[in-house]
Amino acid sequence: GTGPCGIFAALLLAQMGFRPIILERGQKVRQRTKDTWGLWRRNILKPESNVQYGEGGAGTFSDGKLYSQIRDPLLHGRKVLTEFVKAGAPEEILWVAKPHIGTFRLVSMVERMRAEIEALGGEYRFGTRMEEVLLGAERQVVGLRLSDGTTLPARHVVLALGHSARDSFAMLHAAGVAMEAKPLSIGVRIEHPQAIIDAARYGHSAGSPILGAADYKLVHHAANGRSVYSFCMCPGGRVVAAASEPGRLVTNGMSQYSRAEFNANAGIVVGISPADFPQAGPLGGIAFQRHWEEQAFIAGGSNYAAPAQRVEDFLAGRASISLGAVTPSYQPGVTPTDLA
Repeated sequence: GTGPCGIFAALLLAQMGFRPIILERGQKVRQRTKDTWGLWRRNILKPESNVQYGEGGAGTFSDGKLYSQIRDPLLHGRKVLTEFVKAGAPEEILWVAKPHIGTFRLVSMVERMRAEIEALGGEYRFGTRMEEVLLGAERQVVGLRLSDGTTLPARHVVLALGHSARDSFAMLHAAGVAMEAKPLSIGVRIEHPQAIIDAARYGHSAGSPILGAADYKLVHHAANGRSVYSFCMCPGGRVVAAASEPGRLVTNGMSQYSRAEFNANAGIVVGISPADFPQAGPLGGIAFQRHWEEQAFIAGGSNYAAPAQRVEDFLAGRASISLGAVTPSYQPGVTPTDLA
């Protein structure tokens, strides 16, 4: 995979003198961008080249926020940020509290990182999916069977799959690779005029070019033990179609570096535990996700439009029959409905 994990694994190996082979089921970032816009503008989903699959990973179309909540005593995060700056990211990401690159700038950055890896001896193979991990007599890795029918001998394989390569997870599970279900979150995207958020956060200073577009972070701990919270808040951004499987609907949010678009948006999600999944086992969460993605697809009209509801209607328990003051940014469009 050529998301952040795959890119940096390949980059570090190449910088250490190895010649990594990087397999990517999707396309180069420029072609992938065209394919992604095909869904947004023409309702055409390409299952192997979309928001989830292709050079740069899902984060390429998800704002370029650089957050990590893990402890980093060896300063690996500094290495990541430094390499991003070398590839064209704004130098300010080295010191600002909430570093942000922006979606479109990431396109040229991942191209430059690919060029460096290739110059050091690495090899990219786009449109190439891992079909099977080949194991030896003692269950050690001996190679990979690829989607073009060829076999790639290998003793060491880095699986940088992201969270959407569900067919790969199923293949690995069938091969006996140890894995377990983990908690996840599910919810909706809420969208509002950026000016309202600026006024709420900055008061009389709203609109100052020094402050820029305001963000927010919310959390509520319910009496039943669940937590509801905002996630991936995108100031001055847009809601985007992020499906990678036909007949299913997923949304995400993204912002450009300028964060200058009219609306703000955020995910409002609730924590889900493996006990909530409809089936036991490591792949139970995938079955849960697919069920709700299929329901969302149907509710939107089965054409990749997103089901939408005004907040006041949701709180009042009634279906929305029209849109209010907020013009949804989601493409290819929305369908007013009852999300409850």
